[in-house]
Parts: sequence; structure tokens; C-alpha cells
Amino acid sequence: MTALVDPDLARWESWAAMVDDFGDATQMHGSGCWQLDGDPVPTRAGCAAFVAMTEATATADLDGTRVPSTYFWIAGGDGAPDDDLVGFLHLRHSLNPWLFEQGGHIGYSVRPAARRRGHATRALALGVAVAGRLGIDRVLVTCDVDNVASRRTIEAGGGVLEDERAGRLRFWIASGSPTAG
Repeated sequence: MTALVDPDLARWESWAAMVDDFGDATQMHGSGCWQLDGDPVPTRAGCAAFVAMTEATATADLDGTRVPSTYFWIAGGDGAPDDDLVGFLHLRHSLNPWLFEQGGHIGYSVRPAARRRGHATRALALGVAVAGRLGIDRVLVTCDVDNVASRRTIEAGGGVLEDERAGRLRFWIASGSPTAG
């Protein structure tokens, strides 16, 4: 199973293991870590700073370029407190011009040790379902042209390719689709 859970300091040890597993913060898509001062530090204090960042930036338009959004951590079970964290998912509630062209509504990533187990596909479906509950009828999800694994995940989630823009494939998923829940 896979669940979306709110970022929570109580899960700091699992979060730290996940950050360590990624190794490179630039691969932590959907985490929001680019908004930190430096890379995330896999400690309790680092997790506290990370959680505070997700809370502070989730609904704020800090610089005129961000949109209201929700951050989730992807848990490898049903969301129980002892489930291992396996990834990140960021759901943007609307699209600005850059997000429409490149970023989309949803960004996500799964830690290397948990890949190829269906977590990304299930997390994307859960994210699309949340988007539907927020009134987003069609969800835009993008990936790099050469990211075959992400393309397969998006297509498995009901993504329909619209086009390619600046090296990014743009897919739309109906939030009411059978795969969205």
C-alpha cells in the first residue's frame, strides 16, 4: 500500500533515512527543499526546519511566483505512524504561467530504495484524487522527455500526452478518472 501523509516531526527518523537515501537534494522532486537555506539536514532539527518550510510556503505567495499548494510525504503503508517514508508529493492548487508550461499541478519523487514497487503510481493517483476534492477537474503533470519511468507512471495514472515544451512532456489527468482514487 501507499498513503499520503502530512509532513510531521514525529516521523523525523524515517524522513532522515529517506533524505539520506536520495543523497542528492536535486532529485527530491515534490519536496520543496529548494526553498530551504541549503540542502535538508537529516537530523531532528533538520526535519523540524523542513516541516516548518512546508507549512510556511504551502499557502503563501511569498514572491509573486508561487501558488497555494499542499505538501505530502509518501508513506509505504497505510499511513500509520510507523510506516517508512518513501517519497514526496507536492500538489499545487492552481497554475501560474511557469507551472502551466513546465511544472504542472503535481510534482513527486520516490527514494531510490523504494522504486519499482508501485509507490509513485499509487501516490500520483492519490494526489489526483485530492486535486479533484479541491475542485481541480484536470491535473497537469509533467516530466523530462528522457524520464521513461516518470512517463510510464503518469500514463499508468491516466495521463494523456498533450505536447512537449522546452524538453518537458505535458500530460493531463482527469481528476474524476477511475485511476484517480
